Amino acid sequence: MANRSHNGVSPVHHHRDYYLKDGNITFLVLLKIHSFVSTDTFFESESQFFVKEFTRAPQEGTSDSSAFRLEKVTTADFEKLLWVWYSSSYRREPKPKDHWLTILELSTTWQFPEMKKLAVDQLQNLDIEPIEKITTYDKYHIDKSLLLPAYKLLCKRAGRMSIEEGEQLKLHTVLGIQEARERAIRSAAEGGCLSPTSADAGDEELERILIDVFSLSGHAANRQSAQPQKTPDPVPIIKTPGPGANGATNGNKSSSSGSSSQNDNKQKEADKNGREDE
Repeated sequence: MANRSHNGVSPVHHHRDYYLKDGNITFLVLLKIHSFVSTDTFFESESQFFVKEFTRAPQEGTSDSSAFRLEKVTTADFEKLLWVWYSSSYRREPKPKDHWLTILELSTTWQFPEMKKLAVDQLQNLDIEPIEKITTYDKYHIDKSLLLPAYKLLCKRAGRMSIEEGEQLKLHTVLGIQEARERAIRSAAEGGCLSPTSADAGDEELERILIDVFSLSGHAANRQSAQPQKTPDPVPIIKTPGPGANGATNGNKSSSSGSSSQNDNKQKEADKNGREDE
C-alpha cells in the first residue's frame, strides 16, 4: 500500500505485515521507503538505545510524516528484527546463518541484549567455519569461551592457517593458535607419541592448553566442550506485551512502587507494635 510522498521525495509504502493498525510508533526505512508501525513498548523495554532516542525526540514516530528514519538498515533486515517479536514460532522455526547474523548485528547496534543472546544461542547450534566464527564473535564481543571448539578445530587440522585466514583474524589469535599447536605437539611427544602433531594431544589436554593460552573461563569452556549432549539452556524469551501494555508502561511502574512502599510501611508499623507489646 502506497501512502502520500514523504517530504515530497517518494511515496511511502506501508509494510504488509508490520504496519499495525494498533501500533503507536512509526519507523521509516529509507532504502526502500517502507513504513513500519510497531508498539513502542518493545523498543522501550528491550533497548536503552531507543529509550534515549524516544526521550530525545518524543514527537517523532507518531505518524508517517514524523516517522523515525532508519537510514543504515534495509527493509529486509528490519523485517528480521521484527520477526522475533511478532512470530510465535521464532524459537523453533529453523533459520539460516545469515538470518541470525543480521539479528546479531542489529541487536548489538541498537542495544537489545536479550535479542543478542537469542542470536548467539541460535548461532551456537549452526555449523560455522572456525575462522568465520572467531571473527564474528570478536566483532560483536561475544564470550570467548564459546570459541573453544573452533580453536580446537584449528589446532587439530593437518595444515597451518593460510595467509588469507591469518589476515582475517587478530594477531593475538593467530599467535595463540600457533602457541597452542606447539604446546600440544610437545605434550603428545612427552606422552610417547612418535612424530607427533598437534592432533595427537588428547582432547582434555588440548582444552587445558587453549584455556590457558586464551585466558578463557575454564568452567564455561569445559562445560561447553566436555558435555556436548547436555540439553542447552533455554533460549532467551523476548517478552511480548499483551493488550494494554503501553498503558502499563507508564502506569504500573509507579503503582508497583507505591504498593511496595505501602507494604514496607505496614511491615514497619507491625514491627513497632510488636516491640511495644513486649
